[in-house]
Amino acid sequence: MSERIVELRRATAETEVTLRLDPDGDGRIAIATGLGFLDHMLTSLARHAGWDLELNCKGDLRVDDHHTAEDCALLLGRALLEVTSRGPAVARFGWARVPMDDALADAALDLGGRPWAEVDLGLARPMIGEVACENLTHVLVTLAMEGRFNLHVDVVRGRNDHHRAEAAFKAVALALRAALIPTGGPVRSTKEAIG
Repeated sequence: MSERIVELRRATAETEVTLRLDPDGDGRIAIATGLGFLDHMLTSLARHAGWDLELNCKGDLRVDDHHTAEDCALLLGRALLEVTSRGPAVARFGWARVPMDDALADAALDLGGRPWAEVDLGLARPMIGEVACENLTHVLVTLAMEGRFNLHVDVVRGRNDHHRAEAAFKAVALALRAALIPTGGPVRSTKEAIG
């Protein structure tokens, strides 16, 4: 059993979210947010990052998709922060370039404890499935801000918005996979501390 497993819960008047993350998993993924495309993106993220991830959300979808998307990202970001702050030292940096048919996405990140996000998915349509395209960007920004890491994502080309979004989430997944590798050595910082 991994020592880096994180279990969290968040309950508000808008959503109730539960999460169990094992960054050293073997691909056991169960995601149910009530939003099919969000489930698809988070499943892709977990699969390509190499995680076990259970994430369930009961949100106020009668309002819209925003609170559900945001609160799932908040909890996942907090889980990543726990992994990096209480576990062994990690590689810290990760980057990836992912093609998906017509789309090509780049992601680079630094789990150094300083939150910043620059995300340009370049999505043209207002919705993919039942998720507003602006909320796909918001998920990635919220993930980085709550996880206290730098994240830069650029979709450099692509005509199909589904492909553009999926390539971006896969690129983030591969970058996280690389950055979360335990090093077995000292913290990788000239400050000798992260955060």
